Amino acid sequence: MIEKLIHTIAQALESRKIGYMIIGGQAVLIYGRPRLTRDIDITLGVDVDRFERIEELCRSLKLKTLTPHPREFAVQTRVFPVEDVQSRIRVDFIFSFTPYEAEAIRRAESVRIGEHLVRVACREDVIIHKMVAGRAIDEEDVRSILIKSRTALDIPYIERWLGEFARIPEYEHVLSKWTRLLREDE
Repeated sequence: MIEKLIHTIAQALESRKIGYMIIGGQAVLIYGRPRLTRDIDITLGVDVDRFERIEELCRSLKLKTLTPHPREFAVQTRVFPVEDVQSRIRVDFIFSFTPYEAEAIRRAESVRIGEHLVRVACREDVIIHKMVAGRAIDEEDVRSILIKSRTALDIPYIERWLGEFARIPEYEHVLSKWTRLLREDE
């Protein structure tokens, strides 16, 4: 059911010429270890100024809004949370506005999920997202990607962007945490 929903949303975004990439747990299922995840995180190639286009897309797919004031919530958080009523699967549409996000969407890969190709963040960008999120589960996800495909990773790309994030006080330790995870995996 989740694969069908991903495909349906991907088709709707592509038909509207909205760039996107699947991130989060669904991407980790492709590049890392299997784990339980019942939501879909999608970074959009548009900023919140295009909220109405995404809201219309959700209405057309019969996705239920999960906040009482969705536009205001999206402006404040850059996230538009919705739910597929039939399957009860949550979908978070994440609006993008940074050069990093634009580059990550350009680098996204066409990956087969079920019977269909959809755009998924590349391994490196999944790692960057997970390192910035910084929760314990995110570090485990990064470890699982390292175990599965360390030799295929563009480490300088990861370190360049983590270094950029480390300039922000909230994320100042992200590069040192990454270095520690890399050493643990050796």
